[in-house]
Amino acid sequence: MSIAIIDYGMGNLRSVEQALNRVAAGHEIRVTSCPVYVAQAERVVFPGQGAMPACMAELDRRNLREAVLEAAASKPFLGICIGLQMLFSHSEEGDSPGLDCFAGQVFRFPNTMRSLDGECLDKRLGERLKVPHMGWNSVRQETSHPLWHGITDNARFYFVHSYYVALEDVSLSVGSCEYGFRFTAAVARDNIFAVQFHPEKSAADGLSLLSNFVRWRP
Repeated sequence: MSIAIIDYGMGNLRSVEQALNRVAAGHEIRVTSCPVYVAQAERVVFPGQGAMPACMAELDRRNLREAVLEAAASKPFLGICIGLQMLFSHSEEGDSPGLDCFAGQVFRFPNTMRSLDGECLDKRLGERLKVPHMGWNSVRQETSHPLWHGITDNARFYFVHSYYVALEDVSLSVGSCEYGFRFTAAVARDNIFAVQFHPEKSAADGLSLLSNFVRWRP
């Protein structure tokens, strides 16, 4: 099996590569910016860190946009962190369009904690929301999915992000997290699974998710 980890120059991809090597020994795993290899790979991982406008610009500069869109439409595809956000229509970060695989917007976390009805909780709790959201947090599994196999509900994963996705189709959500309010931590449809957290930095449960992705037959 061949697994392409898409390299568009953003983020530390070696930790993703090392984690996949641990769970997919014997398979061909390659960090690549070659659109031809991405097109030929049997599975694709789309990770990354950084600002949305720069990520989209680098994706286009390396002629990877069409390869990513084709992979997202045709083969097991795992998005990680901004690799989830880039799948959506638009980000308020730099007023940047995304790949529009999913309808929805990417927003920055507010500085104040709010309830689901929008009430500001600052005065009641005496807290401000620290941005970025960084560290370990529990993920509630919204629905069953093969990539959750063997992972307990509310398992903890590692997050580093200042932006979150707001879905137009809430049925896409397969995982959520609480940080000032509940936000989407994982989405899935057909051959795509994408997460806001970093499974490669999330110890045993993160490795379980990556192992499930290697075995997944959508």
